[in-house]
Amino acid sequence: MPSIATSPEELLSNEEALSLSGLEFMQKILDGTNPGPPIGATLGYRIHSVEDGICVFRGAPEFNVTNPLGTVHGGWYGTLLDSAMACAVMTKVPRGSVYTTLEYKVNILRPIPLGMQIECIGQSDHVGRSTGVAHGEIRGVDNGKLYATGSTTCIVMKIA
Repeated sequence: MPSIATSPEELLSNEEALSLSGLEFMQKILDGTNPGPPIGATLGYRIHSVEDGICVFRGAPEFNVTNPLGTVHGGWYGTLLDSAMACAVMTKVPRGSVYTTLEYKVNILRPIPLGMQIECIGQSDHVGRSTGVAHGEIRGVDNGKLYATGSTTCIVMKIA
């Protein structure tokens, strides 16, 4: 099971990260060799599976991610979709390069009940030398219902 970094010292150095392809980087998070992102612990989701061009996270929203009306805050949907879509792009990034999100869009279709297990699937559509594009969706694990969709554009930068 993937672990989550609890301090900056636990994260890979830039040199270590750049020595891996994006797919290798993500696979090492999944198998627990490298720690996962702290935002996952904060918001209640973890990486579930990784393959070339696809990244899946699973989790369940709890009360700590609600808005003043007691429903899941839109930022939770957005952060989860950003993670899955950008990590799908990451799986296509070559060794010696990095990426970051330039923009993303979220469409919330229905509220997710608190405590319900969801799956967020990010899938890359195109990753080139300078940009990556991906889409994603949040679905209920047990009911298969679609709760939100998203799309992203990332910048890809050669460092080494």
